[in-house]
Amino acid sequence: MSSNKPGSPALIILIAVIILAGVSLLPVHKWSGGVVKEFNLLSDVMHDLSVEADSTATDPDEVFEDIDPELLKAQAEAEIGNITVRAVTDHNDTSGHAPTSAVSPSLANIIVENDTVVPAPKASKVGDLVVIEDYTAGAMGLANLRRTLQSGAFARIALVGDSYIEGDIFAQDLREKLQSVYGGQGVGYVNMHSEFPGFRRSVKQGGSGWKAFSAMKKCDFSYMGLSEQYFLSTPQAVSTYQGTKAFAQTQDWSSSKFLFIARNGATVTYRTSGEWITQEVPADSSVQMIQVDGTTTRFDVKTNSSSLIGLGVWLDGTSGIGVDCMSSRGFSGITLSKVNRQLCYEMSRCGVDYNLIILEFGINAMSAKQRNYSVYCQRMVEVINHVRSCYPRADILLMGIGDRGEKRGSVIRSMSTATAMIDAQREAARKAHCLFWDTREAMGGTDAVVEWSRGGYINKDYIHLTHKGGARLADLLFNAIRHDIK
Repeated sequence: MSSNKPGSPALIILIAVIILAGVSLLPVHKWSGGVVKEFNLLSDVMHDLSVEADSTATDPDEVFEDIDPELLKAQAEAEIGNITVRAVTDHNDTSGHAPTSAVSPSLANIIVENDTVVPAPKASKVGDLVVIEDYTAGAMGLANLRRTLQSGAFARIALVGDSYIEGDIFAQDLREKLQSVYGGQGVGYVNMHSEFPGFRRSVKQGGSGWKAFSAMKKCDFSYMGLSEQYFLSTPQAVSTYQGTKAFAQTQDWSSSKFLFIARNGATVTYRTSGEWITQEVPADSSVQMIQVDGTTTRFDVKTNSSSLIGLGVWLDGTSGIGVDCMSSRGFSGITLSKVNRQLCYEMSRCGVDYNLIILEFGINAMSAKQRNYSVYCQRMVEVINHVRSCYPRADILLMGIGDRGEKRGSVIRSMSTATAMIDAQREAARKAHCLFWDTREAMGGTDAVVEWSRGGYINKDYIHLTHKGGARLADLLFNAIRHDIK
């Protein structure tokens, strides 16, 4: 007869601790290609003294949006092209040359550029200021914006991006700083309908009866402008806009514009104060505009048409600077290559032209597991070139991604692949001959996300800016812009 004596609880615990400590030393995160997260027993027991994780922190990987499906499609296409090129190379004819018809020239060019390694320059600094890097032909910098401001004409800036600037975060403070120096009123572009109107502090927005279309959903790209969204009216569509005292120049404005397409004609009613004014608009497939001049604190518009396409409303001054914030949640930026060039020309003739276009993208194109962003780089080159063709007078500035955190054990650090994405963005700017600003470097570089989180400048997803953080980042870019246009 045998008897099993239970082991000592203390001994069992000791053995378990030794095993766990041993596992925590293994590079399972690296071995699994980033699929398995790092585990460190000691860091779970004692927080890192230099970079301590917030006990209420949310794991960034659990809350962040998926990578833009349009980019995933582009990456798959590029991979198919790579396979095709390899197959052709492996089956060369007797002369040693691959058949030229095996792969399309555009795809072949992408593959060649992806295989070309070009050293990326480092971020430029003047003292503590991270300045705008100039890759334009002839080192022109912000020539168009500078010239327009010096002439005293009205200058318009578009800030086009993803959820990083949603709700006018960052844009509202950049606008206020620029307008405090160069003059200007209002908030510029506002869409026809917002699902979260209270999130934006710079304007009070309301309305109903509009169906929204965006570049990542089923849409008609003939109506797609720089904002990458348009709105189809119902017979009772209405939009209302009112100024706020949240910022120095947002309480009132002196020019209200409503841009639309009415292929079948429409009846549009609007008011800035007092009674509604009704206007019959003719059937036309091109862009039309209703403009009301005069200082006002509100602008309302409605239509009885079921086919009118609303492109947006612009609330501005007649001098100084206007800053349009155009944010699209989940976008990587690559769908901008589908923007309708003719539509942009027509909107420019209506007074919605740009002297500077700032592109803020990248967070929806990166992950902790991907280090090669060559496909994204090439697609952004195409985007920049296309945007330039839509607005040939505009300076174009590509912003690098802001610092983004990832959880390593129990601590938050900068995402390990952030540098690779920034290098790809800088290379896109160099190849497309535009301007580049290293947002992450301006924030403080590696692990800046930790300091910004502690100060309440970044949300607990360790990605998106708070309103406070938007103001801080706006100050940094404002100083860089001022340095360039002095």
